[in-house]
Amino acid sequence: MRKRYNAVITALGGYVPETILSNHDLEKMVDTNNEWIISRTGIQERRILNDDSLATSDLATLAVKRLLEDNHVNPEEIECVIVATATPDYIMVSTASIVCEKAGLTKAWGVDSNSACSGFLYALTLGASLIESDRYKNVIVIGADANSTIVNYEDRNTCILFGDGAGAVLLEQTEEEVGLIDNVFKTDGSGKEHLIVTAGGSLHPSSPETLNQKLNYISQNGRIVFKAAIEGMTQTCTEVLERNGLDTADVNWLIPHQANLRIIHAVGDKLGLREDQVKVNIQRYGNTTAATIPLCMWEFQKDFKENDTLLLTAFGAGFSWGASYLKWGKLRK
Repeated sequence: MRKRYNAVITALGGYVPETILSNHDLEKMVDTNNEWIISRTGIQERRILNDDSLATSDLATLAVKRLLEDNHVNPEEIECVIVATATPDYIMVSTASIVCEKAGLTKAWGVDSNSACSGFLYALTLGASLIESDRYKNVIVIGADANSTIVNYEDRNTCILFGDGAGAVLLEQTEEEVGLIDNVFKTDGSGKEHLIVTAGGSLHPSSPETLNQKLNYISQNGRIVFKAAIEGMTQTCTEVLERNGLDTADVNWLIPHQANLRIIHAVGDKLGLREDQVKVNIQRYGNTTAATIPLCMWEFQKDFKENDTLLLTAFGAGFSWGASYLKWGKLRK
């Protein structure tokens, strides 16, 4: 009988730029104030890649290098790199291929995945599938976004939300009952107009007209996204637990996409989780899109014990949303 393999996280890395854009800085740029931003979003500051010579691949590479160095991982062990990003360096060259070159992953092939804020969860299950099929043994999955490149800093509704950053995890093959166990994912393309960058793709290529109309920046209908995110994340978390014979009493940690503190609290409350079971770092980094969940796991990894049940959930443009059930394994270090 063929062996069953699971994909388990054995190492993590993260990176955020040094430049801090605080709420007080934004007060000088748009008509807003610190108290309003905190009350509406929970965000106090965010990190910005304040260097025109750097891009998403640099954020991702620095996260990968930290993963390799901190966990004593040989770069030649890595067979595949999947980068989840909505802000690739180029339209035609994959960011993953650039990361492989910059990080010295000479034995790996790379591919990008774009599902915006849900991107890391989707990429994680793609990487796990490669390992579960026994085609590969070591896959790095990255969530990375340089959101400052697509944010209009004259739009007070969106510029307060987003920051830049990257998180990376190493998936390895195991026969133990740990790792990524199950997912529930959903997509509804009819929601695309409510969270979108209209120009820059094949439908509306960049032009002087799109630039003048600021169509190359993030546009969001916050009220609709807010409601849909709470409903979607709660529903898929509940479904993935029910599918696996679990209830919220079995969950040790919820790691939600860091879009808005009110959304995070609402999802945790609806699931019946205590506030201290829900991992939050949005106050420091804002919404880093595909990077929020891996950054959270990297930052709080010392809190996770072997065999802990982690519930990961996200909602993003597309609309795309879902939840993943993860059984924590043993880290390399």
